[in-house]
Amino acid sequence: MIHPNADNTMTVRSVFIIGPDKKVKLMLTYPASTGRNFQELLRVIDSLQLTANYKVATPADWKQGEDVIIVPAVTNEQADTLFPNGYQIIKPYLRTTKQPNR
Repeated sequence: MIHPNADNTMTVRSVFIIGPDKKVKLMLTYPASTGRNFQELLRVIDSLQLTANYKVATPADWKQGEDVIIVPAVTNEQADTLFPNGYQIIKPYLRTTKQPNR
């Protein structure tokens, strides 16, 4: 996967985020010519911590404080209990709520 004209003395840069359960949660690999996006790394860590503690998922480009998605495995009855501040039903499989830990 390395370009045939790439300099063999330059290395790729990889970032691994490993959870408390000792499992890899994220792997990003950048070519040596590309800088890493630390804002994105912090965003991913925020998302991983949030989704590990609540039954939610974060949409693309999500940032702290923005609405999150309730995972489809949660029924509406469960959502009523888990998210007492309410939630919005966009489609039967797509429900959003305020970030629960805010």
